[in-house]
Amino acid sequence: MSTLDGTVAAPDTASAPALPLASRQDGTYPRPQMLRAAWADLDGTWSFRNDGDDSAWSTGFPDARDIVVPFPPESAASGIDEPGFHPVVWYSRAITRADLEAAGHGTAAPRLVLHFGAVDYHARVWIDGQFIGEHEGGHTPFSFDVTDALASDPDAVHTLVVRAEDDPHDLTQPRGKQDWHEDPHAIWYRRTTGIWQTVWLEAVPTASIESLRWTNVDHATVRLTVRIAGDRTGGERLRVVARWDERDEHLATVESTLGDTSDEFDVVVPISRQTNGQAEDELHWTPDAPRLVDATVSLLPRAGTTPIDSVASYFGLRTVGIDGGTFLLNGRSHDVRSVLNQGYWPDSHIAAPSREALRREVELIKELGFNAARNHQKIEDPRFLYWADRLGILVWGEAPGAYAFSPRAVQRLMREWMDAVERDASHPSIVTWVPANESWGVQHIATDPAQQAYARALADVTRAIDPTRPVISNDGWEHTNSDIVTVHDYEGDGPRLAATYADDTARTRLLGGIGPADRRILVGGAEDQGQPVMLTEFGGVNYQPGVQREDGWGYTSASDGDDWVTRITALYDAIRASSFLAGSCYTQLTDTMQETNGLLNADRSPKVPIEQIRRAVTGR
Repeated sequence: MSTLDGTVAAPDTASAPALPLASRQDGTYPRPQMLRAAWADLDGTWSFRNDGDDSAWSTGFPDARDIVVPFPPESAASGIDEPGFHPVVWYSRAITRADLEAAGHGTAAPRLVLHFGAVDYHARVWIDGQFIGEHEGGHTPFSFDVTDALASDPDAVHTLVVRAEDDPHDLTQPRGKQDWHEDPHAIWYRRTTGIWQTVWLEAVPTASIESLRWTNVDHATVRLTVRIAGDRTGGERLRVVARWDERDEHLATVESTLGDTSDEFDVVVPISRQTNGQAEDELHWTPDAPRLVDATVSLLPRAGTTPIDSVASYFGLRTVGIDGGTFLLNGRSHDVRSVLNQGYWPDSHIAAPSREALRREVELIKELGFNAARNHQKIEDPRFLYWADRLGILVWGEAPGAYAFSPRAVQRLMREWMDAVERDASHPSIVTWVPANESWGVQHIATDPAQQAYARALADVTRAIDPTRPVISNDGWEHTNSDIVTVHDYEGDGPRLAATYADDTARTRLLGGIGPADRRILVGGAEDQGQPVMLTEFGGVNYQPGVQREDGWGYTSASDGDDWVTRITALYDAIRASSFLAGSCYTQLTDTMQETNGLLNADRSPKVPIEQIRRAVTGR
């Protein structure tokens, strides 16, 4: 039952701590869909050294400086503010008894797990000189069981050391918009090296719930996939209790006995109230009504009712799909009105300057009149996705691209992308997967069968991991096997843009020949199968109120605020006049370094009154 302080008690757990209500949290917890009652935030001041000489660290971190984690050393927010190349960086932090207590360490939770949200690019970790493990991939989380390293003497002060290697010139690394030149050029930005998402410590029982994944089966059923870690006796049970907090309504309780030989289990959760078709929309998740269902997931012993472990979670009941040229949300046509979101801040780069800033980003997207965001070339902090779930915007999940085509580049991006899809597949806000953009890393895809095979494989492996969402094989052009055909077109004249997307004749001409940017839209034997067509990059109109950047640019330019609004309105009028476009994505949300084509300034202030921008975007 919900309580006044926003917690929900785990079922039948007189001695267990109360769990936070997952759908009503404050956006602090780093893993929003799997909350425990206690955790230790390890962000803050660490020791730092930018040094390729590994042997120097064996003498006790000479000449170390302070850095504020999780901000990258290239950023001002880190306190380092050195935007040059950082091939190898080192971090160090003390872990104290207070950290262990904050993590909930004790007899009921004897194991300690160290979590990293993201470290760019190759991380190695030690505690008190003992090597703990390593991880490759700059945008995906990883964890280590550090019980043996930390728990032997709870009063000791332990030393956590992280080494991050990030070759700025290695184009086989998935890097997104991070420039390989020393200074940003064209559409690329400052690099991010090392820790850029939260580091945290958590105590768990000997056998514990390691991960959850919610999958919408249909309008009335979800499937929960649970992975168990640690030592099990066999025959444990899983209990799932689902409640709709908005009406304090119990929706389901399901219990399942686990087999003895696996660590991953599926539990089907039927929501019986949804079988009444006249009332099913009441619980559906949409951007206009982002309803979330709270759940408590408990691992119980073979006999008894006191859980071994419990976590709080949430999910959204919604389906997405395509039908002919239409994008569907909950089985109904839905116009996707999206904005390109670089997720980049002036003082903190791809790390959000605060947790509150992630919520504000979602709020601004909605205030501007959009119902969706394309998170561009970045696996965003899960707390952004939490606010997208809770406040209601659709999200396009996109892989940060590499810029080389080689077996190593293929392996690296494929592995990191699969991890990203697995991390984020439970979020109802994510409705589309984009594993590649504008042929980055497959520049010869129009003629090279190997690159075509790679693009098809990326899309197909995405469908294999998550068959519930549409997949775009190569956003912008040169599609091989896309569920949605997307086009990037920076034509700045409204009437000319309208002619390109006017009607079915224009659609046939566009998909059958050379499109914008002199690129074919379909390659490798791909055919027009009547998929939805969306204009997923357009606009990019440069306007710089106030201080002018000499290197600032856009795809076209406006002379003043009135001219800027007129140009944007004309482009949106062209889209609204199209008979076949199923959605669009404006470039871009904010000015980002030398790209001064945002709807907002880099500090998130609007360039003109926000009502004028909203009217241009929505037509009303």
